[in-house]
Amino acid sequence: MTTSTYYRKTKIDGISIFYREAGAKDLPPLLLLHGLPSSSRMYEPLFSRLSDRYRLIAPDYPGFGHSNWPDPEHFDYTFETIASIMLRFVQQIDLASYTLYMQDYGGPIGFRMALTHPERIAGLIVQNAVAHNEGLGTSWDLRRAYWDNRADHEEAMRNNLLSLSAARLRHVGSDPSVELYNPDLWTDEFAFLSSPGQLKIQSNLFYDYRTNVAEYSKWQRWLQQTQPNLLVLWGKYDPSFDPGEPERFRHDVPKAQVHILDAGHFAIDTKADEIAALVNDFLKLAAP
Repeated sequence: MTTSTYYRKTKIDGISIFYREAGAKDLPPLLLLHGLPSSSRMYEPLFSRLSDRYRLIAPDYPGFGHSNWPDPEHFDYTFETIASIMLRFVQQIDLASYTLYMQDYGGPIGFRMALTHPERIAGLIVQNAVAHNEGLGTSWDLRRAYWDNRADHEEAMRNNLLSLSAARLRHVGSDPSVELYNPDLWTDEFAFLSSPGQLKIQSNLFYDYRTNVAEYSKWQRWLQQTQPNLLVLWGKYDPSFDPGEPERFRHDVPKAQVHILDAGHFAIDTKADEIAALVNDFLKLAAP
């Protein structure tokens, strides 16, 4: 049995933030933070499987999905800025404590939120998100060069990160079961990336990704010192991140639950049933 999903908006500093919400307000809350170049839409399969037992809330960041896309000439597209807005978002909707589900870009945003207000964190679910420099594989060589010299590598980086072929590769990766993937996943995302203003927005935000690498040691120390309830879900066909990253999380938090899935970077694409079951088992123990 599932409950209705509500599609809502709230304003923060004049920016309209869109979010999906399902589940009764007295149920344990799960805050879902999406990746690039997706939106809260990526979590719809979990909404349909978990909202009878948990309160699910999935916002779109500024510059993504149905939230406002402020002009990058006047808005600072950084992970610090987005994390700050997400913190005000949870305060605005009266979310005092929650389990964080962090995928891809959701990782650096979620870790900033967790370190700012650790008392709000009932548990962490990490799904194909990185907190160790070694987690960035060889595909990041060009991206690191972009951080060192943006002007000389802007065009190559956009082809590497924001093209249609890159959008498809992000989903399918090296998964041999290509026929399981709905091609609408990457054609819709490429249409989004092709919208006016998006190249500048996403280029600015990805240029700021270098600040995440500088924060990794801080996040690792926090994990090691606090030993939070931690579930790591990892699509093993992910072309973006090093496959050894799940074990690095286990090194930081030895009691962490770690599950390697026959899936890609966006593992919910093909393993929604399995992920929902693992999340449900985890939340039974982690949720307040």
